[in-house]
Amino acid sequence: MIKNLSWSASTLLLALLPLLPASASAADDRHRAAGPDPVVFVHGWNSDGSTWQTMADRFRADGWPAGHLDQWTYNANQSNATVAVQLAEEIDRVLDATGAGTVDVVTHSMGALSSRYYLKNLGGAAKVDAWVSLAGPNHGTETARWCGGAPCIEMRPGSDFLATLNSGDETPGTPRYATWGSPCDSVINPADSVALDGAAHTTTACLDHSGLRTDRRVYEEVKAHIHPSVRR
Repeated sequence: MIKNLSWSASTLLLALLPLLPASASAADDRHRAAGPDPVVFVHGWNSDGSTWQTMADRFRADGWPAGHLDQWTYNANQSNATVAVQLAEEIDRVLDATGAGTVDVVTHSMGALSSRYYLKNLGGAAKVDAWVSLAGPNHGTETARWCGGAPCIEMRPGSDFLATLNSGDETPGTPRYATWGSPCDSVINPADSVALDGAAHTTTACLDHSGLRTDRRVYEEVKAHIHPSVRR
Protein backbone atom coordinates (compact mmCIF):
# COMPACT_ATOMS: atom_id res chain seq x y z
CA MET A 1 0.00 0.00 0.00
CA ILE A 2 2.86 2.39 0.80
CA LYS A 3 4.30 1.71 -2.63
CA ASN A 4 0.95 2.51 -4.24
CA LEU A 5 0.62 5.74 -2.21
CA SER A 6 4.08 6.83 -3.29
CA TRP A 7 3.23 6.12 -6.93
CA SER A 8 -0.01 8.08 -6.59
CA ALA A 9 1.75 11.11 -5.08
CA SER A 10 4.33 11.13 -7.86
CA THR A 11 1.63 10.88 -10.49
CA LEU A 12 -0.27 13.76 -8.89
CA LEU A 13 2.85 15.92 -8.77
CA LEU A 14 3.57 15.32 -12.45
CA ALA A 15 0.00 16.19 -13.30
CA LEU A 16 0.22 19.45 -11.36
CA LEU A 17 3.57 20.61 -12.78
CA PRO A 18 2.02 22.48 -15.75
CA LEU A 19 -0.13 24.42 -13.26
CA LEU A 20 2.77 25.56 -11.07
CA PRO A 21 4.17 29.10 -11.53
CA ALA A 22 6.98 29.26 -14.07
CA SER A 23 10.41 30.14 -12.76
CA ALA A 24 11.82 33.60 -13.45
CA SER A 25 14.39 32.11 -15.80
CA ALA A 26 11.71 30.28 -17.76
CA ALA A 27 9.71 33.50 -18.05
CA ASP A 28 12.82 35.33 -19.21
CA ASP A 29 13.44 32.63 -21.82
CA ARG A 30 9.93 33.07 -23.19
CA HIS A 31 10.42 36.84 -23.29
CA ARG A 32 13.66 36.47 -25.24
CA ALA A 33 12.08 33.94 -27.57
CA ALA A 34 9.38 36.48 -28.42
CA GLY A 35 12.05 38.64 -30.02
CA PRO A 36 13.63 41.99 -29.21
CA ASP A 37 11.69 45.06 -28.20
CA PRO A 38 11.14 47.78 -30.78
CA VAL A 39 13.91 50.37 -30.79
CA VAL A 40 13.07 54.07 -30.84
CA PHE A 41 16.03 56.19 -31.95
CA VAL A 42 16.20 59.79 -30.69
CA HIS A 43 18.62 62.05 -32.55
CA GLY A 44 20.31 65.19 -31.26
CA TRP A 45 20.27 68.91 -32.00
CA ASN A 46 20.36 70.04 -35.65
CA SER A 47 19.83 66.48 -36.86
CA ASP A 48 17.13 64.02 -37.97
CA GLY A 49 16.29 60.32 -37.97
CA SER A 50 18.38 59.54 -41.04
CA THR A 51 21.56 59.82 -38.96
CA TRP A 52 20.72 56.41 -37.47
CA GLN A 53 20.84 54.58 -40.79
CA THR A 54 24.10 52.71 -40.14
CA MET A 55 23.01 51.47 -36.73
CA ALA A 56 19.48 50.61 -37.89
CA ASP A 57 20.89 48.60 -40.80
CA ARG A 58 23.04 46.62 -38.37
CA PHE A 59 20.07 45.89 -36.13
CA ARG A 60 18.10 44.66 -39.14
CA ALA A 61 20.99 42.39 -40.15
CA ASP A 62 21.03 40.99 -36.63
CA GLY A 63 17.37 40.03 -36.55
CA TRP A 64 15.34 43.11 -35.67
CA PRO A 65 12.24 43.41 -37.89
CA ALA A 66 12.24 46.58 -39.99
CA GLY A 67 8.97 47.63 -38.36
CA HIS A 68 10.64 47.51 -34.94
CA LEU A 69 13.25 50.17 -35.77
CA ASP A 70 11.83 53.67 -35.48
CA GLN A 71 14.21 56.36 -36.75
CA TRP A 72 12.09 59.16 -35.30
CA THR A 73 12.53 62.74 -36.52
CA TYR A 74 11.39 65.71 -34.44
CA ASN A 75 11.89 69.49 -34.40
CA ALA A 76 15.10 69.90 -32.41
CA ASN A 77 14.65 73.67 -31.99
CA GLN A 78 12.04 73.19 -29.27
CA SER A 79 12.52 72.81 -25.53
CA ASN A 80 13.48 69.29 -24.54
CA ALA A 81 10.40 69.22 -22.31
CA THR A 82 8.20 69.83 -25.37
CA VAL A 83 10.03 67.15 -27.33
CA ALA A 84 9.51 64.74 -24.43
CA VAL A 85 5.73 65.09 -24.79
CA GLN A 86 6.06 64.30 -28.50
CA LEU A 87 8.33 61.35 -27.71
CA ALA A 88 5.66 59.98 -25.37
CA GLU A 89 3.18 60.06 -28.24
CA GLU A 90 5.66 58.42 -30.60
CA ILE A 91 6.43 55.59 -28.19
CA ASP A 92 2.72 54.95 -27.65
CA ARG A 93 2.32 54.80 -31.43
CA VAL A 94 5.16 52.27 -31.74
CA LEU A 95 3.75 50.12 -28.94
CA ASP A 96 0.31 50.13 -30.57
CA ALA A 97 1.74 49.32 -34.00
CA THR A 98 3.95 46.46 -32.84
CA GLY A 99 1.92 45.04 -29.96
CA ALA A 100 5.00 45.18 -27.74
CA GLY A 101 4.85 45.87 -24.03
CA THR A 102 7.99 48.00 -23.87
CA VAL A 103 10.49 49.69 -26.17
CA ASP A 104 14.23 50.27 -26.03
CA VAL A 105 15.32 53.88 -26.48
CA VAL A 106 18.68 54.66 -28.13
CA THR A 107 19.72 58.31 -28.08
CA HIS A 108 22.52 60.46 -29.42
CA SER A 109 23.69 63.77 -27.99
CA MET A 110 20.77 66.05 -26.99
CA GLY A 111 18.33 63.18 -27.55
CA ALA A 112 19.36 61.96 -24.10
CA LEU A 113 17.72 64.95 -22.45
CA SER A 114 14.19 64.78 -23.86
CA SER A 115 14.11 61.02 -23.36
CA ARG A 116 15.27 61.35 -19.75
CA TYR A 117 12.56 63.96 -19.16
CA TYR A 118 10.04 61.49 -20.56
CA LEU A 119 11.30 58.72 -18.28
CA LYS A 120 11.34 60.89 -15.18
CA ASN A 121 8.27 63.08 -15.57
CA LEU A 122 5.87 61.57 -18.10
CA GLY A 123 5.55 57.95 -16.97
CA GLY A 124 8.02 56.67 -19.53
CA ALA A 125 9.91 54.44 -17.13
CA ALA A 126 7.03 51.95 -17.26
CA LYS A 127 7.23 51.72 -21.07
CA VAL A 128 11.01 51.52 -21.59
CA ASP A 129 13.05 48.39 -20.97
CA ALA A 130 16.52 49.68 -21.83
CA TRP A 131 17.81 53.22 -22.39
CA VAL A 132 21.04 54.20 -24.15
CA SER A 133 22.86 57.53 -24.29
CA LEU A 134 25.61 57.99 -26.87
CA ALA A 135 27.55 61.20 -26.27
CA GLY A 136 24.74 62.73 -24.23
CA PRO A 137 25.25 66.13 -22.54
CA ASN A 138 23.61 64.79 -19.41
CA HIS A 139 25.29 67.36 -17.17
CA GLY A 140 25.69 70.02 -19.83
CA THR A 141 28.26 71.00 -22.42
CA GLU A 142 30.16 74.26 -22.81
CA THR A 143 29.71 73.93 -26.58
CA ALA A 144 26.04 74.87 -26.14
CA ARG A 145 27.12 78.41 -25.26
CA TRP A 146 27.85 78.89 -28.97
CA CYS A 147 24.28 78.29 -30.13
CA GLY A 148 20.98 79.88 -29.18
CA GLY A 149 17.39 78.95 -28.55
CA ALA A 150 15.69 76.95 -25.85
CA PRO A 151 17.43 73.59 -26.38
CA CYS A 152 20.91 75.16 -26.41
CA ILE A 153 20.19 77.09 -23.23
CA GLU A 154 19.00 73.87 -21.61
CA MET A 155 22.21 72.06 -22.58
CA ARG A 156 24.47 74.62 -20.90
CA PRO A 157 26.11 73.49 -17.64
CA GLY A 158 24.14 74.74 -14.64
CA SER A 159 20.93 75.40 -16.58
CA ASP A 160 17.65 75.28 -14.70
CA PHE A 161 16.50 72.47 -16.97
CA LEU A 162 19.51 70.26 -16.13
CA ALA A 163 19.37 71.11 -12.44
CA THR A 164 15.79 69.85 -12.30
CA LEU A 165 16.41 66.85 -14.56
CA ASN A 166 19.39 65.69 -12.49
CA SER A 167 17.84 66.31 -9.09
CA GLY A 168 17.24 63.22 -6.99
CA ASP A 169 17.57 59.92 -8.87
CA GLU A 170 19.35 60.31 -12.22
CA THR A 171 18.18 56.88 -13.39
CA PRO A 172 14.60 56.51 -12.10
CA GLY A 173 12.38 53.47 -12.39
CA THR A 174 13.17 50.03 -13.78
CA PRO A 175 14.76 50.72 -17.19
CA ARG A 176 18.34 49.50 -17.68
CA TYR A 177 20.39 52.64 -18.23
CA ALA A 178 23.73 52.79 -20.06
CA THR A 179 25.90 55.63 -21.35
CA TRP A 180 28.81 55.81 -23.79
CA GLY A 181 31.28 58.69 -24.06
CA SER A 182 34.43 59.32 -26.06
CA PRO A 183 37.63 61.02 -24.80
CA CYS A 184 37.93 62.63 -28.26
CA ASP A 185 34.42 64.08 -28.45
CA SER A 186 34.97 67.83 -28.82
CA VAL A 187 31.22 68.56 -28.71
CA ILE A 188 30.64 67.24 -25.20
CA ASN A 189 32.73 69.38 -22.87
CA PRO A 190 33.54 68.30 -20.20
CA ALA A 191 33.72 64.65 -21.25
CA ASP A 192 32.48 63.38 -17.88
CA SER A 193 29.12 65.05 -18.52
CA VAL A 194 27.86 61.86 -20.16
CA ALA A 195 27.90 59.44 -17.21
CA LEU A 196 24.87 59.13 -14.92
CA ASP A 197 24.63 57.85 -11.38
CA GLY A 198 23.06 54.41 -11.56
CA ALA A 199 23.89 53.79 -15.23
CA ALA A 200 26.52 51.49 -16.71
CA HIS A 201 29.14 53.68 -18.39
CA THR A 202 31.57 52.86 -21.20
CA THR A 203 34.45 55.03 -22.37
CA THR A 204 34.94 54.35 -26.07
CA ALA A 205 37.99 54.51 -28.28
CA CYS A 206 38.96 57.90 -29.71
CA LEU A 207 35.78 58.69 -31.65
CA ASP A 208 34.36 62.02 -32.72
CA HIS A 209 30.86 63.07 -31.70
CA SER A 210 29.10 61.46 -34.66
CA GLY A 211 31.32 58.39 -34.62
CA LEU A 212 29.52 56.93 -31.62
CA ARG A 213 26.49 56.33 -33.87
CA THR A 214 28.45 54.46 -36.54
CA ASP A 215 31.28 52.66 -34.74
CA ARG A 216 30.94 48.87 -34.98
CA ARG A 217 32.19 48.15 -31.47
CA VAL A 218 29.81 50.67 -29.91
CA TYR A 219 26.97 49.07 -31.86
CA GLU A 220 27.85 45.60 -30.55
CA GLU A 221 27.94 46.92 -26.99
CA VAL A 222 24.59 48.69 -27.41
CA LYS A 223 23.06 45.54 -28.87
CA ALA A 224 24.35 43.47 -25.94
CA HIS A 225 22.86 45.98 -23.51
CA ILE A 226 19.37 46.11 -24.98
CA HIS A 227 18.99 42.44 -25.94
CA PRO A 228 21.94 40.20 -24.99
CA SER A 229 20.34 36.98 -26.27
CA VAL A 230 20.32 38.08 -29.92
CA ARG A 231 23.21 36.62 -31.92
CA ARG A 232 24.16 36.92 -35.55
